[in-house]
Amino acid sequence: MIKFTAVLVAAMACCSAVSAQGYPDKPVALVVPFAPGGTVNLTARLLATHMSQLLGQPVVVDNKPGAGGAIGAAFVAKARADGYTLLYATMGNQVIQPLVSRNLSFSPSKDFAPIALFATVPNVLAVSANTPAKNIDELIQYAKANPGKLNMGSAGQGSVNHMIGELFMLRTGVKFTHVPYKGAGPATTDLLAGQIQVLFANLPGLQPYVKSGKVRLLGVASRQRNPAIPDVPTFAELGVKNAETESWSALMAPAGTSPEIIRKLQDTIRVIATDRAVVKQLTTQGVQPLYGNAADLDKLIGDDTRRWAEVVKHANIQLD
Repeated sequence: MIKFTAVLVAAMACCSAVSAQGYPDKPVALVVPFAPGGTVNLTARLLATHMSQLLGQPVVVDNKPGAGGAIGAAFVAKARADGYTLLYATMGNQVIQPLVSRNLSFSPSKDFAPIALFATVPNVLAVSANTPAKNIDELIQYAKANPGKLNMGSAGQGSVNHMIGELFMLRTGVKFTHVPYKGAGPATTDLLAGQIQVLFANLPGLQPYVKSGKVRLLGVASRQRNPAIPDVPTFAELGVKNAETESWSALMAPAGTSPEIIRKLQDTIRVIATDRAVVKQLTTQGVQPLYGNAADLDKLIGDDTRRWAEVVKHANIQLD
């Protein structure tokens, strides 16, 4: 019996190695847990195109939106761990949602195998054209003199841009009135109309309106200025410390996926993220490549979880 078990284990290991060597031999689904359009979808499709070329099989983007990204993430968490269903993960569904949601149907730490970081998108502080403040100092002074008078939009309660706004309020001591929307698009529309005055959002989604003068950018929540908007200072330069927040995206697989497959995908992402043409394409759109291996991604999730736990507690945010 012992000999039989040993032979069985060896055979299974051999089959696993063979299947990993032949991976992929059919199309791969890259699940994006958001609707088509927007920065996340844009970078995911760019990644999928280059993955298809390197892997020799189609990598098909499968948009599964809903519940702030939780529906798509839950779908991948329950998928077969064979490398053919992958998640385009974000800080929102891997860090923030577990902190604010009571009934999340997946566990980021247990249900996913980290593969690699791919890109990061800068978040900016934008104000409507009719907002009296022309810079962050004036915004802070006005908000402190008129607590709650300025409306801050977001893509929804507990969304990434809501959390960035809460972090900004925590670090500066100001108070905005939070107005949640069903997505960043409607919030941007009301920012343009002056119905809300403040919005923390991804840079690519706001760039067209900045160029037309319909919104003003007061600061970028990055450690360094972004090449796409070199004249916009960072929060730290403007005296707002420890408020840097960049929305990262990464590749993940269901837990239990073969280490050989993980390594192959990790190497594939590294090649793409460091390719000069890809880097140029990303930076032109205001996105920064951010390659990191599985260990880097795992550490980032841990660091971000501890950081955002402070903000969630301070803002008393809890969703059903």
